[in-house]
Amino acid sequence: MAEQVPSYATELAVGENVLIRIRSLLPELTGALQRVAEQVLADPLRAARATIVELAERSGTSPATVTRFCRALGFEGYAELRLAVAAEAGAATRAAGWSVDIGREILPTDPLDRVLNQIIVADARAIESTAALLDLDAVDAAATAIANANRVDIYGIGGSALVGAELQICLHRIGVASWAWTEVHLGLASSALLGPGDVALGVSHSGGARETIEMLAEAGSHGATTIALTSFPRSPLGELADIVLTTAATEIAFRPDALSARHSQLVVLDLVYVAVAQRTHDRSHAAFQRTAHAVAGHRDEQTASRRRGRVVPTVGGE
Repeated sequence: MAEQVPSYATELAVGENVLIRIRSLLPELTGALQRVAEQVLADPLRAARATIVELAERSGTSPATVTRFCRALGFEGYAELRLAVAAEAGAATRAAGWSVDIGREILPTDPLDRVLNQIIVADARAIESTAALLDLDAVDAAATAIANANRVDIYGIGGSALVGAELQICLHRIGVASWAWTEVHLGLASSALLGPGDVALGVSHSGGARETIEMLAEAGSHGATTIALTSFPRSPLGELADIVLTTAATEIAFRPDALSARHSQLVVLDLVYVAVAQRTHDRSHAAFQRTAHAVAGHRDEQTASRRRGRVVPTVGGE
C-alpha cells in the first residue's frame, strides 16, 4: 500500500525556516519519511546539491518517498525543496562569515578557538531561527495571562528546570507571585491548587518530559491557563497547552539539542518577562525599586570588598 502523505502537509508553507520546521516535525514522520528528513538535516548543503535519486539512496528510500516528503512539507516537488534548503543553508553560511564549516562536527582535536566559533554560530543561528518562528501573538497572550494571574506555577525537569527558575526569579522580582517546581510530587500538589485566573507554564525542549506533562495537565484540569515552551509544538506538552511558545535549537557534537536550546528558551522567556513588566509597569517599577533597595547594602559591601581586593559572593540574584 502506498504511503499516505501526512495530514499536516498543507500547514507548512514554503518559507525561510524549512530546516527548523523539518526538525520540529521529525518525531511525527513515519520511518521512510523520517530517514529522508534526517539526511537533509545532517548536511543541508549536500542535500541541496543532490539529485532526488542521490538523496533517496543516501536515506535508504526511493525517489517516490522523497517526493512524498516534499509534499508533506507543502512543496509541489523536489526542485522547490532543494531551492528552499539551499537558500536557508547558504544564508546561514554567509551569516557565519565562512568562519566555520556549517554542519561540521566538533572533533576531539579541535582547538578552543574553533570550538568557540562553532558554539557561537550554532547559538546565534538557533536564536535567529527562534525569532523567525516565534508567534508574537502567542507571546502577547502568555504575557497578558501572567500579568493578570493570581499566581504562576513554572514546571521543568533537569536542564529545563534551570530555565524555569530563571523566569521565576525575574517575575518574583517585579511582584508576580510565582513558583518554580522541579520535583513532580511537589509540583503536582501545587498544580492541584491552581484554578481559573492562575497560570501554569511547562518548559521542555522535546515536549515529552512526562513529569512536566503531568504537572501542566493537572493545572489545566483545574482551569488554569497553560503555557508550553518547547521546540516541538505538536509534542504531548504542546498539544496539551492553551498557548505554545516555540523555540529552535542547532545540535553540535558533545552538545545535544536539548542543551543547545537553552539560549533560545531564555530569549523567549526574557521577552515574556519584559512584556509582563510592560503590562504592569507601575506595579513592576515599584516592586523593582523596593527589591533593589533591599539588597543595596550587600551590593555596597561587595563593591567595597572588591576595592580592598577581596571577593564576596553576590547576593540578590545578580
